[in-house]
Amino acid sequence: MLKKDIQIAVEKGVMLPLMEEFYTIQGEGYHTGTAAYFIRVGGCDVGCHWCDVKESWNADLHPPTQIEAIVENAAKYAKTIVITGGEPLTWDMGPLTAGLKEKGLKIHIETSGAYPLTGTWDWICLSPKKTKLPVDEVYNKAQELKVIIYNKHDFIFAEEQAAKVNKDAILFLQPEWSKKEEMTPLIVDYVMNNPKWRVSLQTHKYLNIP
Repeated sequence: MLKKDIQIAVEKGVMLPLMEEFYTIQGEGYHTGTAAYFIRVGGCDVGCHWCDVKESWNADLHPPTQIEAIVENAAKYAKTIVITGGEPLTWDMGPLTAGLKEKGLKIHIETSGAYPLTGTWDWICLSPKKTKLPVDEVYNKAQELKVIIYNKHDFIFAEEQAAKVNKDAILFLQPEWSKKEEMTPLIVDYVMNNPKWRVSLQTHKYLNIP
């Protein structure tokens, strides 16, 4: 394909900058401990300084891939698919999720919510960032709110975000990995004093799996 044609295909969501795809155990949030196939899409301008996949930010580093190939690979491994990034909502997720749905798969997304929602989702995990706040639609539709705690001020941010999501969203506080020794005890105390919240840990890192 010509470069111009590839660009048009990416803009339409029929090709996506694929960083990696892998079958593993969900390590965070509500579905911790369950098997899932992860599709990591490149491209993100939210710019969290503590991001542990900064190599995902530049979409140009990741090959535009036909969504048919992504769907076929995903269907071989699991009934639950997690779309993550980067920021997957940078792109139109409609074609990819339609293809996955045709295979009878459950589709989850992990998103900062910084862009309008596209695609069809069985589970939306919203992980908002201060640098680029979510759009209202994602607050309204999220099943799960996961706030990363890097410092004490993030507890204030977490409450601000909890006030914006729908009443049925399940609330999680998760220590940023490099600050886990410092922040985890604070999170435990906070959840015990504010039991609407739950603790989320990056258990896949403790298990040494992707």
